Amino acid sequence: MIGLGTAINIGLIIAGSLCGLAFGRFMKENLKQTLMVVSGIIVLLLGMSGAMQYMLVIVNGTLQTTGPLLMIISMVVGAIIGEVIDLNRWITVFGDWVKARTGNAGDPKFTHAFITASLTFTVGAMGVLGSIQDGLTGNYQTLLLKGILDGIIVMVMVSSMGKGALFSFIPVGITQWIITAMAHIAAPLMTPSAIDNLSYVGSILIFCVGIDLIWPGKIRIANLLPAIFVAMGLTFLL
Repeated sequence: MIGLGTAINIGLIIAGSLCGLAFGRFMKENLKQTLMVVSGIIVLLLGMSGAMQYMLVIVNGTLQTTGPLLMIISMVVGAIIGEVIDLNRWITVFGDWVKARTGNAGDPKFTHAFITASLTFTVGAMGVLGSIQDGLTGNYQTLLLKGILDGIIVMVMVSSMGKGALFSFIPVGITQWIITAMAHIAAPLMTPSAIDNLSYVGSILIFCVGIDLIWPGKIRIANLLPAIFVAMGLTFLL
């Protein structure tokens, strides 16, 4: 069934969030703060491991770096585009709208938790690749694995940051269902090299999300999102 993978992913995010809400009410504030840092460390390591997978290669028995030019151009150009459009502001506006619509207007942490969780679960390559596989063949195994990881991470996020993280299922669902629906159109562009570049830069953005979890407000991560599309475009230029 086409789209089943995203439905499973959404269900696991909601289930993990409900577990976090159930246990979070019994936690002391210092434990919640520690869990937030733990969430940041987990996301940092996920992003770092993903980036290193594509940055480091073994050539003739020696460890070398690859793709630094692509990474630099993608991040710089992506940041310029993102700042001009100011995606961070638009995502914040959407987060505030969700907060008001869900009756959480009095929760000062809601929007930050919503944005952080949404970016964590949407910028990674697993969501893009899994959605394409789901759209082309109905294979939802990648999204199932992603959903399990998302459920575990969001449980910790909700416990420490509040219920705003729960509603990250909205952008996750919208993004992945759109990619699934457009899989036949996007498939010719998703060459192995384009996928590698997307994964490379996407992992760097996940690393940035981890930094923001530990030191909130240091990076406007949403404004870096165009870097992913720049990286894919450079596949056909470099």
